[in-house]
Amino acid sequence: MPLVNLDTLIEKAIASQVVSFPTDTLPALAVKPSHSELIFELKQRSLEKPLILMTSGIEEIWQYVKGTPEELNIWQNLAQQHLPGALTMVLPASDKIPPTMNPLNPHSIGVRVPKDAIAQEILGKTGALATTSANLSGESALTDMYDIADKFPSVYALEVKNLKISGIASTVVKWTGSDWQILRQGQISIDN
Repeated sequence: MPLVNLDTLIEKAIASQVVSFPTDTLPALAVKPSHSELIFELKQRSLEKPLILMTSGIEEIWQYVKGTPEELNIWQNLAQQHLPGALTMVLPASDKIPPTMNPLNPHSIGVRVPKDAIAQEILGKTGALATTSANLSGESALTDMYDIADKFPSVYALEVKNLKISGIASTVVKWTGSDWQILRQGQISIDN
């Protein structure tokens, strides 16, 4: 599809079409969580690599995860320190997460709030979206919206002039039940 304006992108995302927009790290491919299989097909992505749930704000995260009150307090403390920002927290998933977001482990979900005004505006209007980097599996992530539109002609990509992103993926940490395990070191450092 050609590059589209913000209103069209939001309309298409609400209609469960795959869209692409910039974030604070890398541009995302995104779709309503109930249609996450579309991203796996589009990227030729292994089912072993789950998608990330991106929300517009920290408070929105908690309905998608489940834990004890003590765990929730620990998670909220880490979120308050680093979100919005380049941190993905892998937590136990609530029943609101479709199993198709993480087919091999549907009881776990990565959650993130981007530190990008456009991404937050989109997510504020569409609700949480299932996301991943914009690339075919095994290839480098695309960082230019024009390249994304060329590589994925069925995706509605946001037309952005003077795109400013870090190009560095988010740090991914997983809750083990007692502590954080770093799965991927990215933009920010986390102390265990």
